[in-house]
Amino acid sequence: MVVYLDAVFLLNGTIDFLLMLSANRLCGYPSSVKRLLLAAMLGGIYGGACILPGFSFLGGIVWRLVALGLMAWIAFGSGVSALRRGALFVLLSMALGGIALGLTQGGMTAILLGIGCILFLCFAGFGGQPGAKYVPVELHHTDRTVRLTALVDTGNTLRDPITGCPVLVVGAQVARQLLGLTEKQLQSPLEAINSVKIPGLRLVPYRSVGKDSGMLLAKRMKGVRIGNWKGDPIVAFAPEGLGNDGTYQALTGGYV
Repeated sequence: MVVYLDAVFLLNGTIDFLLMLSANRLCGYPSSVKRLLLAAMLGGIYGGACILPGFSFLGGIVWRLVALGLMAWIAFGSGVSALRRGALFVLLSMALGGIALGLTQGGMTAILLGIGCILFLCFAGFGGQPGAKYVPVELHHTDRTVRLTALVDTGNTLRDPITGCPVLVVGAQVARQLLGLTEKQLQSPLEAINSVKIPGLRLVPYRSVGKDSGMLLAKRMKGVRIGNWKGDPIVAFAPEGLGNDGTYQALTGGYV
């Protein structure tokens, strides 16, 4: 039987791209097409290398997991959310491998049908809109840049009382990294506003379910990127961390 190397590269790369896209979709994260394509190219090269004379050992489970891990790192990066998406991608890949092995006798048509079934079940099972959606956020202040993940919270109705614009809420760790604000200062905003010498620092009132109303320290930040949106929003600093499992570090509701 003749096996064409370019066909193997294209088929493996395409399958890996779709699986990584599905992992992002199922976890509610936007996809970076460039990163996915780069990781998919690695998957195609790996698939082609496995059929070369003298390199059949690469098809073993250890090398397979190494290749999948590298692809996940390229596609999703690092962090808790990336680890979750990477694990899902590995599971989907291994499940697809098992189906392909069972359909070997059915030829290429059966294998492609199996791929289609997996993707259909993934998208249909989790619905068109996942229960949680996350977007990347990039904040700048002086020479400091912080990149984090925000949960798109439709229940976050916090707005600037002056302009009426929605407010991006970030956790205490981000406030410390960007402005050097301590947790104690965030917990006592009325005292901090008079003692902290940070230009543009202000107060934003809030009211949360099950809690009394209060104030949050806030500041207009320039050149903020929230998903595909870029502008100069008001950023409020919560006195506690957001997202106990480290999945997200900010809340946004009106900028995406």
